Amino acid sequence: MWMHMVIYALEEPSTEDEALAAGKAVFDRLVGGEPHSCAVFGYFVTFDEENTTVAGKTRWGNLPTAAPINSEEGCEFLNRAWNGTKEEFQRNLNRVKEALDELSDEAIMRDEDLARHAFHQVGV
Repeated sequence: MWMHMVIYALEEPSTEDEALAAGKAVFDRLVGGEPHSCAVFGYFVTFDEENTTVAGKTRWGNLPTAAPINSEEGCEFLNRAWNGTKEEFQRNLNRVKEALDELSDEAIMRDEDLARHAFHQVGV
């Protein structure tokens, strides 16, 4: 199952270029692109990339590549990220509650309806 999502990185650089470089370093580790890193995701695309047809601006619209957190755009960016995090948490928590109500222990152990996956996602 492939899931696409927007992942935000909060960094403390002084320029947009430094913020983008720091974010890419974080994402490189998340896709296993550096020694001693563990791949959590298959790939990443940043919003400065124009040649992609499956992610970035093509999929999510014209989001900023980077924005100072104390700017209006940065504040909106942070609010969008936090609201998305809360919504995803609630969605997974609801799936966990449903699994506990509806599935047997054995069914949960077999990861029926991706119940165990939802348990893991709540803990992330």
